[in-house]
Amino acid sequence: MELTVRGCSLRDVAAILAITRASDIASTGEPDWTEDEVVATLTAPNLDPATDTWLAFGPDGTPLAWAYVDNPELGERDNVEVYAVPEAGPFAFGPLLDLALARIAERGAAIVQAGVVPAEIAYVEALTARGFAFRLRRARMTRALTGRERPPEARFGIRVVREDDLPRFHEVFQTAFADLADHVPMSYADWRESLAALPSVSWDEWLVAESGGVIVGILQSSDQGVERGEGWVKNLAVLREHRGTGIGRALLEAAFAVYAAKGRTTAGLGVDVTNPTGAYHLYTSAGLTVAFAADMYELTR
Repeated sequence: MELTVRGCSLRDVAAILAITRASDIASTGEPDWTEDEVVATLTAPNLDPATDTWLAFGPDGTPLAWAYVDNPELGERDNVEVYAVPEAGPFAFGPLLDLALARIAERGAAIVQAGVVPAEIAYVEALTARGFAFRLRRARMTRALTGRERPPEARFGIRVVREDDLPRFHEVFQTAFADLADHVPMSYADWRESLAALPSVSWDEWLVAESGGVIVGILQSSDQGVERGEGWVKNLAVLREHRGTGIGRALLEAAFAVYAAKGRTTAGLGVDVTNPTGAYHLYTSAGLTVAFAADMYELTR
C-alpha cells in the first residue's frame, strides 16, 4: 500500500483520535486515547508537531496511521509511538518507524524506547527488525469506584499538597524512584516546567503522607482520564525506609476517596510489573486489576 506522509498540526486532532481509537480497540478491546491527550501530545514540551509527528494517508486520502517522537522531560531516552488502523499496520509501521528513527538521530538521543501491546504482532516485528529488544512489561490497572470510598485513618498523615510542599514532593519522587531501571532523573526546574505545559492540573488530587511532620510519601494524579470518568494515579512513591508501613496503600485509598467524591466511576494507573519495590502487589491488594499489558522495547544507537 502506498502511503502519503506529512507532519501534523492541531487541525489533525480528529483524524489522530480516530486512528488511535481504532488501534486501541483492535489491540485491547476498548479506546484509550482522549481528545485532550492528543492535544497534550501535540503541544508537549520539546516536541515540534511539524517535525516530530507524522500522519500517514492511504491512496484515497484516508488517515491510516500516526507516529510521534517525544521526550518531554529531556531524559536520556526518546520515546517513539506508532498507531495504525488494523488493516494498515503491516504497511505503515515500518515506514513510520524509519522516519521516527531518522528524526531521533537528528535529536541526538542514544536510547529509544517503544511501547507495544503483545497482540500487535506486526508492530513487534517492525521493531525487532530495526534492532529493538524487549526490556520490560508495563500493565494498565483499574478498579471500579462505588462512591462509598473513604479516606484512610488519620494516623497516616495524608493531606492535599500545598504549593510550598512541591520542592519536597519532587525530592521524594526522585529519591524513591532512583533505583528503578527506567527512571529518568529530572531537576526541580524542569519538572515544574513540564507541569506548566500540561493542559490542566487538579492539585486537589495530589496528596502527601507525613511522618513526624516530614513528607515521606507522595501521590501525583493526572487529568488524563477525566473525560472517561476515571481518576488516574500518575505517580505513587514512598521513601524506602517507610515502605511496608501501609503508607502506599493509604495514599491509594485517599486518592480513591477524592476521585469518588468527584463522581469518577473508576480509578487507574500504570505499573512496571517487575518493579522491585513490590508496587504491583500493593496495587492488587488495593483492588486494582490488569486491564491490559504493554511491553517496552528498547534500541541503543
